[in-house]
Amino acid sequence: MSGQNEMPHEEGLDQSLSLLREGYMYIPSRRRSFQSDLFETRLMGKPAICMGGKEAAALFYDPAKFQREGAAPKRVVKTLFGEGGVQTLDGEAHRQRKAAFMSLMAPRHIARLNGIAEEQWKEAARKWTQQNEIVLYREAKELLCRIACQWAGVPLEEEEVQQRTEELSALFESAVSAGPEYWKTRRSRRKAEKWVGGLIEEVRAGKLHPPEESTLYVFSHHQELGGEVLDTKTAAVEVVNILRPITAVSIYLAFTALALHQFPEQKPKLTPANGSYTTCFVQEVRRFYPFFPFTGAKVKKDFEWRGMHFKEGTLALLDLYGTNHDPHLWENPDLFQPERFEEWDKSPFDFIPQGGGDYHNGHRCAGEWITVGLMKVSVDFLVNRLSYEVPEQDISFSMTSMPSMPKSGFIMRNIQLKE
Repeated sequence: MSGQNEMPHEEGLDQSLSLLREGYMYIPSRRRSFQSDLFETRLMGKPAICMGGKEAAALFYDPAKFQREGAAPKRVVKTLFGEGGVQTLDGEAHRQRKAAFMSLMAPRHIARLNGIAEEQWKEAARKWTQQNEIVLYREAKELLCRIACQWAGVPLEEEEVQQRTEELSALFESAVSAGPEYWKTRRSRRKAEKWVGGLIEEVRAGKLHPPEESTLYVFSHHQELGGEVLDTKTAAVEVVNILRPITAVSIYLAFTALALHQFPEQKPKLTPANGSYTTCFVQEVRRFYPFFPFTGAKVKKDFEWRGMHFKEGTLALLDLYGTNHDPHLWENPDLFQPERFEEWDKSPFDFIPQGGGDYHNGHRCAGEWITVGLMKVSVDFLVNRLSYEVPEQDISFSMTSMPSMPKSGFIMRNIQLKE
């Protein structure tokens, strides 16, 4: 931290266009220029505080000082999160809802998910061997949609796989879009919620019987603080809040393949017998490549921190990408070095690709274990179970497009199953 009492202030009437134009680097570049982990600016016509680094993250996730209700722009709520979703709740209401998500993350459930992923990867790989080439990102979205629905107890007919994949993908691919693309994403949200809402009503009517402890079962029967069952729309939002993030792991899978291509010296270390190193590799992919640029909250009430004033109601953005690349936290942060995670102390505030803080009482993504597990299964296939060629293509990725991904989607050619 800078240690100064006056928080650095960015000049200008509004920096919203700069944020969209600069993307992942908007907050990190200003943190460097101000030599401060906090600075004031104006976004969407209102004052805002941007913050990053381990200590700022710990402050940001203090529920006594920041709240999520009313923090996310309505257009993002209506696309990415869904109205009434767990990401927009605070206090006991949040803890009650989050407990339902955490019940799905028990080790036996994660193991079942990884088993489903293994079988779906086998099926997809057999299909890919019959094709001249594939675009991994495109295939991974469908693969993960299938995995998500099967694990969540959501029936998915073969003829609707493409439609549901497109609907769920739109929610994270175009969450911050504008114009016609934004309204297309809104339609995708409505279709996804209508689809899942219909399934929930069938469960409640006794016409559909998903496995107990599955996502569809849990949220069809989940009760809020007052004992009332979730309304159908909100229950659908929360089921989609499982299906959407699992499908979004497709971005990480594209970056995983890119990492294997850019750093081929890693492949010999990624053996089935070396699972701990595979975990380090996966974590480094999540640290090194861009995923979410930042996350938001609002100041809950006036307070002082290190002599700097935080005013009630002010929007705050936590720099996720910049914290994962902070040279004060990570040695040589712009180098790809999985070994760094062999000594990592598992702090909840320095490695935050999917948010920080506590899983149960805070807003750290409940599905982080799901992400790591699915990526490890994928690494095993890409390294140990398949052979393939990587043709010439544009593997660059933008630091302004959010979310970012390899521009080619990562093309793989002449895919074969290893004996």
